[in-house]
Amino acid sequence: MAKGQTSNTHPRGDREERLAVIANAIDEITKRFGDGALMRLGEAQHLRVASIPTGSLSLDLALGVGGIPRGRVTEIYGPEASGKTTLAQHIVAEAQRLGGVCAYIDMEHALDPEYAERTGVNVDDLYISQPDTGEQALEIAETLVRSGAVDVVVVDSVAALVPRAEIEGDMGDATMGMQARLMSQALRKLSGVIKQANTGVVFTNQLRQRIGVMFGNPETTSGGMALKFYASVRMDMRRIESIKVGQEVVGNRTRVRVVKNKVAPPFKVAEFDIMYNEGISKEGGILDMGVALELIDKRGSYYSYGEERLGQGRENAKDYLREHPELAAELDARVRAAAGIGPQDDASIPELIESEDIVEQVEAVLE
Repeated sequence: MAKGQTSNTHPRGDREERLAVIANAIDEITKRFGDGALMRLGEAQHLRVASIPTGSLSLDLALGVGGIPRGRVTEIYGPEASGKTTLAQHIVAEAQRLGGVCAYIDMEHALDPEYAERTGVNVDDLYISQPDTGEQALEIAETLVRSGAVDVVVVDSVAALVPRAEIEGDMGDATMGMQARLMSQALRKLSGVIKQANTGVVFTNQLRQRIGVMFGNPETTSGGMALKFYASVRMDMRRIESIKVGQEVVGNRTRVRVVKNKVAPPFKVAEFDIMYNEGISKEGGILDMGVALELIDKRGSYYSYGEERLGQGRENAKDYLREHPELAAELDARVRAAAGIGPQDDASIPELIESEDIVEQVEAVLE
């Protein structure tokens, strides 16, 4: 070949020969590790990320896939009384509405069944565990995920995952880094199983202050760095103002910032109402997103949808949608369609095993 000329042939030979060699390698990998161990990305059956709605329409849109992703880890963190547990319970309620099975690991021992029921949770069908140690809680979570029959597992919260050594020790014993090591080990084991089972695992977490930070944000989350790395979605949840009717405070306006998102563009912000007697206001989210997408006409304090007058003032319009659920469902579907997020159905719910089998597996962990 003359100097300066380039060859069009691949240095490793003919493409067809290389593909034949790769096919043999794939056959060997399949024999050793099973079907689907290695495939072309285009041959994957589920390229679209399946999701579970959060109960807030604005947050579903901010997450980009219509809710929290299945088969991934999601972290919800924020200061006290910001609505983390409420959001987690709404995720459970939405999964149950789609026919899914859910489990709630209550490390804080503070779950209120009456409030959970008001947020839409079917408490009769919810599996709940209140373990004594962090190791026990994470082993239960792994057992539930590995069963392949649970759609959502909530761990509330990471800050309450107390290592066994800390409980068995004396007050004042040094336990630096013990919880971080526990979370790191657990997430290494959980990450692959979560993907295979297509389960959505939700961790709630609290904020801590880093001592000696002079510049930048001194806030951090408990449990070390592992959860930050393994979580596909991280949401920073803050209460921004109170909602009043007259002089009475009836709820909070909440802002959620998606600080990490591996399944859609991150850093989106969602705002919604959390009412004290009902949880997240779905009607408020429909109004906000309907106005933003120009599906609902807002002139002054009046809201209207086509020829239909929804009411004067936001609270009256919310009441009208609550009294007309068919209209609310129509607007919800139109908002999701306009945002490019289709309605959720139970197509991604896996085939369930018997409930008694799940209970037996969890009881084996507790023994």
